[in-house]
Amino acid sequence: MSNTWTDRGRRRSRHARAWLAVLVVMLLAACGPAASGAPSGAGSVSPSPTVSAVVDPSAVLPSRAPASGSITLYTSVQQPVVDAILAALAAAQPNVTVELFRAPTGELSARMAAELREGGIQADVLWLTDPLSMQAWVDQGVLRAWSPAGAAGLDPADQTDTFWGTRVLNMVMVKHADLTPGPTDWQDLTDPALGDAVAIPDPGFAGSAFGALGYFALHPDYGMAFYEELKANGAVQIKSPDEVTTGVAEGQFRAGITLDSSARAAVAKGSPVELVWPSSGSVAMYSPVGVVDGSENPAAAEALVEFLLSAEGQRILGEAGQEPVLPGFGGPEPGGDQARPDWRAIFGQQEQFLEQYRAIFGG
Repeated sequence: MSNTWTDRGRRRSRHARAWLAVLVVMLLAACGPAASGAPSGAGSVSPSPTVSAVVDPSAVLPSRAPASGSITLYTSVQQPVVDAILAALAAAQPNVTVELFRAPTGELSARMAAELREGGIQADVLWLTDPLSMQAWVDQGVLRAWSPAGAAGLDPADQTDTFWGTRVLNMVMVKHADLTPGPTDWQDLTDPALGDAVAIPDPGFAGSAFGALGYFALHPDYGMAFYEELKANGAVQIKSPDEVTTGVAEGQFRAGITLDSSARAAVAKGSPVELVWPSSGSVAMYSPVGVVDGSENPAAAEALVEFLLSAEGQRILGEAGQEPVLPGFGGPEPGGDQARPDWRAIFGQQEQFLEQYRAIFGG
């Protein structure tokens, strides 16, 4: 496999060890003369007489100074997840009011494009599903560069200078429970045995499908030929990962591409489906957040970003059934390897890939 792709499980193990090194350095610095009279605050670490072999990430993630006023959040994140975060933010920042507009990536992008034509996007914060959709707005000058204190804990692959990962989404496969043996890896979806029985989500509608498109398009073992083979085998494009899962559960399809969270939720409800973690790894992508350039309340906008990157924000995401971008905060464990593209290598090509996809599946 090309070195453009990484095994997230191995990388996260190295990242956890890096956290231990960071904690040791920060504790040593805190115990020195320069830190003896320093006040606590954002980015500070309380000295400790010992260093545990198990690192508590909350010990090194910063807090955020109080903010106030109203901001508007545009997001494609699932409603229950957003609700959990905003409820916790209200407790941490009681003087901040958040107006919310939530929609699937395609609908959200259409609204933002219209607002941009009319003079400017009416949001202060964007919290999207995938880095490719977010980078498209960076290319149009929508987001501003700054340095959240909480970004210090993120892997460099999970951030840019304008947006930062908050959680990890995994594109996997789902199959009907009575399909035996069923697909085990991505290429199996092109098997004639699954002719006219595979559903895939629309990358122009769902950000997670857009991220998966970037992965497959750039991967030397797949490329756009993978989508051509799916189409030739009768695969059907429908809107969202949830609709893929529902279609498989209802017997309209035998298998499909969906999010692991969607498949897990269906299994928990007793739907006759099974989550299939691809043997070569899920398509793992980080869900980014950023501040709109020209926000009228940048302090409150930044407070929301910092909260998502904080120990509390990461814990809330884990409790909401999401995989936090930082290890050690709960959430579902990956069901296998997590393959990720080099997102920066795709930036600038995503619209071209979408056009090529449209030439195959239409829409």
